[in-house]
Amino acid sequence: MKVAISTDGEFVSSHFGRCPHFTFVDIDNGKVVQKEVINNPGHHPGFLPQFLKERGVSVIIAGGMGARAQELFDDAKISTIMGIEGKVQDTINKLIAGTLKGGESICSPGTGKGYGIDKDECDHGNHQ
Repeated sequence: MKVAISTDGEFVSSHFGRCPHFTFVDIDNGKVVQKEVINNPGHHPGFLPQFLKERGVSVIIAGGMGARAQELFDDAKISTIMGIEGKVQDTINKLIAGTLKGGESICSPGTGKGYGIDKDECDHGNHQ
């Protein structure tokens, strides 16, 4: 299974599309076999689901995303786990252990730090 985690430093980012980085994690038989952090290539409607699908991602983990983005990931056959907060490594450990519990998106539409678009600052609180 290949997972993409929206990443801001060592924490899961509050908004998947406007995170500074994505952490790609390949998990096989309950073990991390590869981990890579890449810069967010940009945020515009429909781009990230296709970008992540082309890289073999089957699950995306983030603090939140808008309803339309969730629909686009569903169309691309990529599962979404929203409402996640905390350190990326803790999130990976919980995912492997089967204890990662998703919930409601913790950001509102149009918010985020602006990676890939003209936006300078986060509009919501720090959920880390």
